[in-house]
Amino acid sequence: MSEARDLHDLSLLLRCQTPLVVLETREERRAVELLRQALKQQPKPFFTWSVVSGLARQDLSLDSQNAPDASEPRRLLEHIRSSRHPGLYVLFDFHPYLEDPALIRLIKEIALAHEQLPRTLIFVSHQFDLPGELKRLSAKLELSLPSSDEIRAMIAEEARRYSEQHSQQRVRTDREVLDKLTRLLSGLTHNDVRRLARNVIYDDGAISEDELPEINRAKFELLDMQGVVSFEYETAKFADVGGLRVFKRWLTERQVFFSGTPPQGLEAPKGVLLVGVQGGGKSLAAKASAGLLGLPLLRVDFGALYNKYHGETERNLREALKLAEAVAPCVLWFDEMEKGLASDDNDGGTSRRVLGSLLTWLAERRSPIFVVATANAIEQLPPELIRKGRFDEIFFVDLPDAAIREDIFRIHLRKRAVDVAAFDLPALAAASEGFSGAEIEQAVVAGLYRAHAAQQPLQQQELLEALTTTQPLSVVMAEHIAALREWAQGRTVRADA
Repeated sequence: MSEARDLHDLSLLLRCQTPLVVLETREERRAVELLRQALKQQPKPFFTWSVVSGLARQDLSLDSQNAPDASEPRRLLEHIRSSRHPGLYVLFDFHPYLEDPALIRLIKEIALAHEQLPRTLIFVSHQFDLPGELKRLSAKLELSLPSSDEIRAMIAEEARRYSEQHSQQRVRTDREVLDKLTRLLSGLTHNDVRRLARNVIYDDGAISEDELPEINRAKFELLDMQGVVSFEYETAKFADVGGLRVFKRWLTERQVFFSGTPPQGLEAPKGVLLVGVQGGGKSLAAKASAGLLGLPLLRVDFGALYNKYHGETERNLREALKLAEAVAPCVLWFDEMEKGLASDDNDGGTSRRVLGSLLTWLAERRSPIFVVATANAIEQLPPELIRKGRFDEIFFVDLPDAAIREDIFRIHLRKRAVDVAAFDLPALAAASEGFSGAEIEQAVVAGLYRAHAAQQPLQQQELLEALTTTQPLSVVMAEHIAALREWAQGRTVRADA
């Protein structure tokens, strides 16, 4: 159990006389309670500090304000350094003050004197990095997140509380939905698990399938990686994707792994790389993958990963991958991957370090995360990424053929409540030779605007005019598309074959 493991690890750090301990958690009360339990076996004076409350002793049953002027960080550290008694000091949210060289030196002097006078500083914060000169004097502990059994026990406890408060009314649910809720709440703290479980139960006295997407959204917001990672709230249905017959069949065969307990002998799918013509439907296919697998979809924005400060880009990637593991099972979508991983001699080696971190994660991850990577310029991707074994398969998404173009017209006309029977779809497909799915959609949109301006229903002629006044990408970038098709020959599986 996570509680016993955390108590064991914390007690061990205290027994080992570590002068500086970094405790990363968002659960301050839980951290303090664990310290109380650890100190039962190793009694010593126990203090807490915050910039608001100052310094207070916690191991005595009296209202004691020690060092009343110690609310200011420097005075606090000077007070601890001058103290002639051993003690354990828990400092909440001290990280903003570690840019002051004087404070760093004070902390170092307290730590260096630990063998003569054991005064232990424990820094409690949601995220905390000690300066380099202090790291060798410290140990870091991140409080464990609750296990599946603990999550289920907390859900059951909240259900009992609801029943007691509502005339013994039982919470309505079933085992399958309860299993899904348990998986969704993994990766959250004890407090957050209880709060989300309480929210879903107290809403209507039930835990139902249609409430789970909202739990997913709330979970993502709690994990807080907006900007670098986005949660795609609307995942497309495969009915909204024209063509891609082979890719659809391939993905459907792997759906069983994410639909419950996977059959024995089946390895977890790693993911796919979708390459092809811009606007051909790669992004829509990524969204549809999550819809088919019944998983939340996280999208990584490689542009948002990059930071001008050394090491921050790699840290952003690590945090993004950590978030995906917390949300798992999920689909993780790397959109236009080449923009973040293309080699650049002028970036100080950042792209190479990001690539190294990503390759290591792809090889070592154990969480049920299905990766969908999309790329328009495959030649810009490093060869280490696209070699066999990184992804289960590389699919090439070409421009749609005539039959698929008919499907795409049908999809987008129906999507806009237009009567498909009024149109000659084969003629439209013939007129849109060389058009991508995105370009066909824009032709439908343009035709609707023409019809609205003429104050009449959309007709065949408006669509034909919209097609003839547009130069498709296959003409504008003919050489690039030809080179892409040549590269894909023999290296990829055609998604429409």
